[in-house]
Amino acid sequence: MHQAQSDVSGESIAIDSPIIRVQNVEKWYGKFQVLKGCRLTVNRGEVVVIMGPSGSGKSTFIRTFNALEPYQKGRIEIDGIHLTAKMKNAAAIRREVGMVFQQFNLFPHLSVADNVMLAPMEVRGWQQEKAKAVAAELLERVGILDQSQKYPTQLSGGQQQRVAIARALAMQPKIMLFDEPTSALDPEMVREVLDVIRSLAKSGMTMVCVTHEVGFAREVADRIVFMADGVIVEEAAPKAFFSDPKRDRTRQFLAQILH
Repeated sequence: MHQAQSDVSGESIAIDSPIIRVQNVEKWYGKFQVLKGCRLTVNRGEVVVIMGPSGSGKSTFIRTFNALEPYQKGRIEIDGIHLTAKMKNAAAIRREVGMVFQQFNLFPHLSVADNVMLAPMEVRGWQQEKAKAVAAELLERVGILDQSQKYPTQLSGGQQQRVAIARALAMQPKIMLFDEPTSALDPEMVREVLDVIRSLAKSGMTMVCVTHEVGFAREVADRIVFMADGVIVEEAAPKAFFSDPKRDRTRQFLAQILH
């Protein structure tokens, strides 16, 4: 769907060019195994949506991609960089991977603009002028430039989540991860956040998104991955996934969420 486009930096995207390779990843919390031999390959410019019941390991899985969660077995490679089980190369990978969480995690004592400017100045060493210009551009892109001097508590939940997206984009990541970005929002605010993510998909950004939003998944995903009990059960293009699932566990899940 999004192949053969330019990415947000203007570079052309190679078709079938893997940027995320996850092989047989396993993770335990004590004696409880939360990820069981998970394998996933994501190509540049591809949008992958991960769906599944609560407790299936979806959020834990994507958090291993940028070293927010350690893993015990398997191999993770992000844009050619090997993230070892001992977290070697974690800092290099985090510079390439942006993440948006369920909660907004904004700094309440900083203005919206300063929230977006902080990481590029601290981590990438940008001068204030450059950070300010990029922040303004990104806040305009997510539709809240007029809120730039307000503090997070003065914004709605949907606006705060759009600031969080702008903040992640300010680091100019090659990959964006979304961990149920609308689950903490009131229903009327969900659409404004999904619209921003849709526009990112159209721009060619590589994205992996954990979500329960079926309409969004149908429209935006190139591929849907279904997880249950720490296992990747099935993956397919949206049309095939929703209309002709191959596995009983997938059919059970869809019967519960599709009314």
